[in-house]
Order: sequence, then structure tokens, then C-alpha cells
Amino acid sequence: MNASNPLPIVGIQPLGFPWPTLDPFLFCVYHDDAYPAGNGAFGPQASLAGRQIGQDFAGKDGWRMYHGKTVPGFPAHPHRGFETVTVVRKGRIDHADSMGATARYGDGDTQWLTTGSGIVHAEMFPLLDEQAPNPLELFQIWLNLPARSKMAAPHFTMFWAEQIPRHLDSGVEIACIAGRIGDATQGLTPPPDSWASQAEADLAIWTLKLQPGAAWTLPAAAGGNSTRRQLYFFKGKGLQLAGQVIGSHVAIELRGDAAVPLVNGGSDVIELLMLQGRPIGEPVAQYGPFVMNTEQELRQTFDDYRRTGFGGWPWPDEAPVHGADPERFARHADGRVERAGKRA
Repeated sequence: MNASNPLPIVGIQPLGFPWPTLDPFLFCVYHDDAYPAGNGAFGPQASLAGRQIGQDFAGKDGWRMYHGKTVPGFPAHPHRGFETVTVVRKGRIDHADSMGATARYGDGDTQWLTTGSGIVHAEMFPLLDEQAPNPLELFQIWLNLPARSKMAAPHFTMFWAEQIPRHLDSGVEIACIAGRIGDATQGLTPPPDSWASQAEADLAIWTLKLQPGAAWTLPAAAGGNSTRRQLYFFKGKGLQLAGQVIGSHVAIELRGDAAVPLVNGGSDVIELLMLQGRPIGEPVAQYGPFVMNTEQELRQTFDDYRRTGFGGWPWPDEAPVHGADPERFARHADGRVERAGKRA
């Protein structure tokens, strides 16, 4: 650590919607919805009166329909030029896309989708249990693609909960979705065109859980201060970071070259998300679901989508749901099927 600036904290800001991010990340949002029992048609067993259906983000009664009309979620919508990393902590998500692929995943699974040259997909939140509540909790993270990869072929990868490496240490549990924790814990292989697949990117996505009284030292990033990292303190109270008491529901930017002691000094479990990576350092031109490098490329993207629909939509409706069976699976465009972490 630089002796002239020994403090590991660069800055702290409150968590809003979405959460603040640093290059190479574009966007991070946390969804935590206390959905009621299902109605037998995968929607909520509750009145939808008073909600702005199709644009329901208000959080009435502790849950949202988002862009869904009868089932919560995000019906068919396009993307180009970046990646979505969807980390589902509770509940289920039903994926369908313009390549003809489908998936149902959740309860610790992560889907890593390279949108590349263009894809249309739906992310629906089916309420499968008709007798009890259907809680849903997830992060969706947008990771930029470098210019050389923005027109790569679309590709999705499933990281099943059973496969994701975990670091355990005296009341501390870290799920290593990407990157490396010390010498023993290495995340799974990211998609081939991802910035995360480049060794020099020093990219990491971790979720951390500290029991009361637990302590752990976040190691310095391999890239030192060329790596930027942000720690999101989203659940619990009593975090002490490098000896400083930190208020909850904040994003903490940390120096990449600092090893940072973390202590849970409270009586609640503390949960954090860490996003880390070397910046791509290229211009960003973004409009809604499209992220390119120039305004001209954005105009071309809109023209391409109007002309091709990024392959069209092969499903009978814009919000497909994959039946009542809660089993987790992925069916890829080439017909390959995976189930709960094991290929069929």
C-alpha cells in the first residue's frame, strides 16, 4: 500500500437503484421480492389492482411485477455489446432466447450470458409454490465487452450452485463466481469472449457471508492499483473494515493494492457482494439495452434490430414459462441439455 495514502477506502456511497459500478462493470441491480403463493398460472395469488402493469417497480406489498403482465419478470427484450451475469440466491428464473435456448435456474445458480452481436431473451419469475410464499432474491450484473468482442456470437453458460467453488474459513463463506481467492479457490471458466476470460483483466465476482464475530482479510488484487474493486454491503449491520465502522447499504470502493481486514462486529449475519476488474478503458455509448463504443455503432445496432430482430422470437408468447416442475435445467440452442449441474 502507498505509504502516502494508507487508507484502503477510496470512497463510500449509498446503494440506490441501480447500484453504482466501476469499469468494466456497467450496471448492478439487486432484486429482493417477497412474492406470495402462486395462483396456479405462475403469477401471484393476489390482486394486481393498484399496480402499473407492464412497468411495476414500486414494490407494493414487498414485491414487483416488473414488466410482466401475469407472471413477474422481464418478457422478451433485446441486448447487444455486453454480458449479463445473473446470480440467483432464492427462487427460480425461466430463461428463453432468440437462439431457441431455454433454462430454469435458481437457488444459488448463476447464468452468464454473452449478448455479443445481439440476442433477444426473456427472464420470467414463475411462482411455482401454490401453498406457500415464493421469495426471489438475485443480482443482475452487466459486464462490458471490449470493442473486439462486441460482435461475438451470443453464448450462455450455466454455473450451477453445486459447481460454484466456495471458500470456507471460521464463520466466513465466499462463493467464487469468478476470479481466484488465494491459491486454493478458483472460479469456474467464464465464456470465451468475456473480458473475464483475459488473465490481465483480474476480474472477480464474489458473494461473502460473515457470521457474527467472524473476521477475514480480503487479499489485495493481483493487479494492484490497476484493478478497481467495489464492495457492496447490502445486508446486516456492524461491519468493521480496516478498523472503521461502516454503515449498512453502501458501496465501498477499495484500493486494489490493499489487503483489507473485514470483521462482523454485530449480532446479525453480514452479506456483501464484491465486483473487481481492470478497466477496459474504452468509450461507452449506451442506449437502453445496447452498449457499444460510438453513437454510429448504436445507430447501426438499432437498424440491425429493426431489420433482423436478432434472429426473431421462436416462442409462442413473449413471456415463456417452463411448466410446474421446479427442476433446474438448461437446454442449449444445439440441443445439449444440462440438469442441476450435470449434463444429461
